[in-house]
Amino acid sequence: MNIIILGAGRVGESVAESLVSEKNDITVIDTDPRRLRALQNRLDLRGVTGNGIHPAVLEAAGAPDAEMLIACAALDETNLVVCKIARDLFNVTTTIARLRAAEFQDGQTPDTRASFGVDKVICPEASVTRYIHKLVEYPEALQVLEFARGRVSLIAVRAISGGAMVGHIISELPQLVPRSAMRFVAIYRTDERGSDRQILCDGATRIEPGDEVFVLAATKDIRRVLDTLRLRDEPVRRVLIAGGGKVGLRLARQLAADCRVKVIEANAQRCEYLATQLPGDTLVLNADSTDEELLENANVRDTDLFLALTSDDEDNIMACLLAKRLGAKRVLALINRRAYADLVQGTQIDIALSPAQTVIGELLTHVRRGHVEAVYSLRRGDAEALEAVAHGDRKSSKVVGRRIEEVALPAGSQIGALVRGVGDAAEVIIPHHDTVIETGDHVIVFLPHKRMVREVERLFQVGAMFF
Repeated sequence: MNIIILGAGRVGESVAESLVSEKNDITVIDTDPRRLRALQNRLDLRGVTGNGIHPAVLEAAGAPDAEMLIACAALDETNLVVCKIARDLFNVTTTIARLRAAEFQDGQTPDTRASFGVDKVICPEASVTRYIHKLVEYPEALQVLEFARGRVSLIAVRAISGGAMVGHIISELPQLVPRSAMRFVAIYRTDERGSDRQILCDGATRIEPGDEVFVLAATKDIRRVLDTLRLRDEPVRRVLIAGGGKVGLRLARQLAADCRVKVIEANAQRCEYLATQLPGDTLVLNADSTDEELLENANVRDTDLFLALTSDDEDNIMACLLAKRLGAKRVLALINRRAYADLVQGTQIDIALSPAQTVIGELLTHVRRGHVEAVYSLRRGDAEALEAVAHGDRKSSKVVGRRIEEVALPAGSQIGALVRGVGDAAEVIIPHHDTVIETGDHVIVFLPHKRMVREVERLFQVGAMFF
């Protein structure tokens, strides 16, 4: 697919890295030639220096032949104008804009497609907020991702001693946890060198303490799934947020109703603004979140969840390490650099979250071939989970009318759940090897490697004739 990306900042860079790895033809536009050169030296893509609002720059980037434009510039206004020009002058099929203003997500502005030619709006700040809010709801989980309009969830959890399934093999699940429909789709285990590796996940696999386990189940059964793998954590009631930027403010607003929230912000002017936007019982501290004495005075030892959400990766890492050492039960660091995220994940920092990675899935939904409803990038972009809709019949489809065991999935990938029917009549099915896929089924597939994506996409493409 020919794709133009406007903006070579952190989001644009992450989007380009993800899409290049899937052998798309990528062109990146940016006003900074040094940033483009650094990107071209690292990735197989083309760079065009200039302002994307100018039609001549878009034309030089190949807009007449582009199938998709992703506008990730710093300003919302720039992204809207570029999408409008791309649609009206160059007939670009799909336009996606990164928009930070909350009004564009809340429906307070005119329809973006009709007014600006934008097919899809993405907002990393909103995506990060939704992600963290799920972790507050389920504090035992490392990740909770929803499919089929929230009917099915993929849960990532670290197994610990005390869970019903820990120390047992997967085939013992029906006896140990009766009436629990779930599917273990992947297990990652730390080896003697400290590196994570995926292990075979079948009925004979034994779940050990420390394993990172990915499980698919009906959303209504999430709590039961978590209880099988670890003892239940106390609900999150006390939250300390380091960083009062867009993400910090969004999250503090959402959590204030159910939690006692404190916000640490280094900028005095921003603190004054936060005080006007948050409930009166929310404490806003004008201080440095890496100040050990400050964290002690803020009673970090009594905090259920410490969130480091500043724009500085190093400050977030240091603040989390300090908070953990001082007694915070659980810490999360917002980290933009992938190398840092890989380095700290699974150490004293419980969760390392990349803002760009949270929106990659939203973009990949539009890039995927076949009828793909949802895509999530997992394990810092190495693995993927997608929801595809089966269409056609046995003659025109490679999946419809076939048992699960007959579907030619890549080695290591798994079909973890099916959703059959629509509306209130929709049924969540945890399939067995002899379950037959029907047309219209929403099929949730886990892929341990992104290189398998094309094979799975081809399975769900309907042909005029299939031999």
